[in-house]
Amino acid sequence: MQEKRYSVDEQDTLLPFLLAHVTGKSRNSVKSLLTRGQVEVDGKTVTRHDHPLTPGQRVAVLAAPRPAAPFPVLYEDGRILVVDKPAGLLSMASDREKLRTAYRMATDYVRQSDPRGQVFIVHRLDRDTWDKLVGRRGYLAVVEGRPPREADTVRTLLRENAAHKVYSVRSGGKEAVTHYRTVQSGSRYTLLEVDIDTGRKNQIRAHLSELGCPVAGDKTYGAAADPLGRLCLHAHELRLTDPFTGEERVFRAEPPRGFRSLTRPGR
Repeated sequence: MQEKRYSVDEQDTLLPFLLAHVTGKSRNSVKSLLTRGQVEVDGKTVTRHDHPLTPGQRVAVLAAPRPAAPFPVLYEDGRILVVDKPAGLLSMASDREKLRTAYRMATDYVRQSDPRGQVFIVHRLDRDTWDKLVGRRGYLAVVEGRPPREADTVRTLLRENAAHKVYSVRSGGKEAVTHYRTVQSGSRYTLLEVDIDTGRKNQIRAHLSELGCPVAGDKTYGAAADPLGRLCLHAHELRLTDPFTGEERVFRAEPPRGFRSLTRPGR
């Protein structure tokens, strides 16, 4: 149920007024709105059924509080939903997992307040248009060892083999551009800030592995250990132009627990 507002045109009491104006609900359902504190008169919450109303007052029926999302919500305005996807949760369905995906969970979350609500993965459905709106895709990566330079740009052609592993080739692949800079270094691990100009599958994992410093926990790309029980790659900043308003928006997610302590100098 969305928020509704009504004007009082004649003297009345609150419950009869609500029964006359709130359509599609039973008497008990309307009474429950009062009990749950979802009714305001001139901006103040009212729970009494016999509260007197006078002409000129405004009655608001508020939407029920939405249950908590199954993941951190960084931003939400009814048109854009930005979430901090937990490690290990697929974005979309795969052959092995059809139901437990961020897309399915986000859709269920949206439909708690609007049964007709839909979630669109715009960078999948309309990649060219979406790429024009994105100003920055920033990541944090904890890698084994250290890269050969404190900061650099990796530019190669990437190809995917039959085992779905991505690797660099001299020809016949798709261009991938990855920028990185060192944020903090420990004795075994280094924290990198990573930006990408292209969104190739697994490009960060492939590029860092080929530099000799695979992402910690990424055994597919050569990591020797799994210190945090997860792939230590985290999308932490997204800058984009709001497609509805034209405003620039910046969304940030805090570094996962352990990223900085793992790369603390001297550790």
